[in-house]
Amino acid sequence: MNNEAKITIDGNRISEHTVNPYLFGHFVEDIRDHMEAMLAFPLKDMDFESEAENAPGVSGSWYAYTNGRNTKYALEAAAPKHSGRAQRIRILSGDEAYAGIAQKIALKGALEYSVKLVVRASIELNYVIVEAVDRRSQERLGLERIELAGHNWREYNAVLAVSRDSADAEFRIYVPAEHQRWQDSVSTGLLWIDHASLLPVDHVGLVKREVVEMTRDLNPGMMRLAGNYISAYHFEHGIGPELERPVMYNEAWGGWTSKYFGTDEFIRFCRELQVEPLICVNDGSGTPEEAAQWIEYCNGSADTPMGAKRAANGHPEPYGVKYWEIGNEVWGAWQVGTCTGEQFARRTVSFIEAMKAADPSIIILACGHTDQEWNRAVLDIAGERIDYLTLHLYHGYNRFAMDRGTPAEERYKAIATFPEWTRHNIEETRAQILANPKHSHVKLAITEYNTMYYPNNVRKGLPDEHTLGAAVANAANLNEMLRASDLVHIGSFSDLVNGWLGGCIRVGDYYADQYCGKTPGWSGHPLTVYGTPTYEVMKLYANRDISRLLPVDVSCGTFSVQADITTPVELDALPDLDIAACTNEDGSVITVFIVNRSLQAVKAGLNLRGSDLTGGTLLYEITGDSEREINSVFEPDRIACKVNVVPAEAWKAGYPLRPTSVYALEIRTKHEAGGTE
Repeated sequence: MNNEAKITIDGNRISEHTVNPYLFGHFVEDIRDHMEAMLAFPLKDMDFESEAENAPGVSGSWYAYTNGRNTKYALEAAAPKHSGRAQRIRILSGDEAYAGIAQKIALKGALEYSVKLVVRASIELNYVIVEAVDRRSQERLGLERIELAGHNWREYNAVLAVSRDSADAEFRIYVPAEHQRWQDSVSTGLLWIDHASLLPVDHVGLVKREVVEMTRDLNPGMMRLAGNYISAYHFEHGIGPELERPVMYNEAWGGWTSKYFGTDEFIRFCRELQVEPLICVNDGSGTPEEAAQWIEYCNGSADTPMGAKRAANGHPEPYGVKYWEIGNEVWGAWQVGTCTGEQFARRTVSFIEAMKAADPSIIILACGHTDQEWNRAVLDIAGERIDYLTLHLYHGYNRFAMDRGTPAEERYKAIATFPEWTRHNIEETRAQILANPKHSHVKLAITEYNTMYYPNNVRKGLPDEHTLGAAVANAANLNEMLRASDLVHIGSFSDLVNGWLGGCIRVGDYYADQYCGKTPGWSGHPLTVYGTPTYEVMKLYANRDISRLLPVDVSCGTFSVQADITTPVELDALPDLDIAACTNEDGSVITVFIVNRSLQAVKAGLNLRGSDLTGGTLLYEITGDSEREINSVFEPDRIACKVNVVPAEAWKAGYPLRPTSVYALEIRTKHEAGGTE
């Protein structure tokens, strides 16, 4: 086995095209616990939308908090204009009871929380208590008394100071035992709660501060709002006063669609990060007219009907959203409105006509596929009208006829072939795009990608998407996207936060099997926010000073993958090293992304044409002791990017690259003027 390699970079042959910073974008979807993990609200069922789970008549994650044997609970209609339901509590004075509701949560401290309640009560109830306690020690973490000012529905606001962190806390809303007693009657002791929320004062636009800070470090360039749920999502349900937004069932993923993260909140998130928003419209259950209204809401002046609504919601200036995507995996049976390529293409034309009428300057992305028959239909019918065709690239054991019984080493080698599959899909699609001059202008947007090990519904414990091996595969895939960056301008890593199992930012410990996983909080570290090894890769790539590509020639050892089915990708003699080389605009910095996919160390020598390799080089390294290593709530920084200065002489002699590791080598150079290619 050859464990030596020679890397030759031609610094004289600089690509004519530039690398689009949107290549390192990310993806927000209302899927499973993505929104719950991303948003700063610690409480669930804030609008009492869920059915009773823990006790009869008590909504969802809430449970009864009372010592009165005659306390009764029921769910009723919400307050006027509000959605969800109201929690009714009947308290009998004769029980000498405290009574209310409570919920298990995790709280940060010392920190203040904004409390919002929408409440009505029978007239003899003068106040309620909101309280946070540590469930294990029963230590009080904070308490506030809220005076009730009448019989009708009213919003109450308070500030609850929480004294310290508590991974296992309880939040209570109740009428205390020391409340002045009343005579039990048909209309006494009644308390209704329509809404209850806590929001830490350090939130950023309703998003957890830690998530915002970690996302900012990713330097994503673009943020996509999309996913399967969009095909049953109506944007008007997510604008306007939050409490008046309807509670909607998430038809794609189950549970409730988050009404607290709609269009305005998404745009605020993007602006906080200083990234370009990309919005996917509902072409499944929606209409061209609805898509046009969404564009007018975002981009229309305040004297347009939808622009006036935006202004009334507190945003008088247009958002200027340029990038709009039509359709998300429309070819899939799991997509609302799934259809043939021809049907989708004709539908796309009608959407584009309406959307362009609302704003002629927008840039259109249309749903593509790895199936070229689909792409042929979309390009033939709608290609002249679109700017980008999209691809979603996931691959796993199904492409190799592997299963969980396949040896771990073979499974790793299979997923490490991610760039070969990406190259195959891109080049097939490139040929389809260039087949006719009328759509040869179209570029590619890989609006979802990630490793995906199969079978994904029988895994136990931690999924492989979290491993160093997955990060190696994703890094090599980024190299392929860079090599094809003349065509591929946009990338969206899937997902940003929790969500499905690949989210690169992890909030808490909900990372077991997506269908039969552990209960959140099982570890005792639900407040921990950390990045996966792939998070480290995404941050590394997106923060380098790169603009153009340089040719690379690599001589190294190889590996092969055993597949039990015929594959369109050649799986013999795959190079151990996957390398992409870039330079910045003035040629003063050369960055070499080196991915050692091998399970063995490789001694790599470097030859740089057009410049002298002298002095020190800066080497960023993401590595570990095994491709199976992970970050977790217990060791959130186990796999982290480290940087060292490596003398140029070490590269000339051959530098040791660790197995299954990712590197970015930065070389400061006096670039010799050369041609372009």
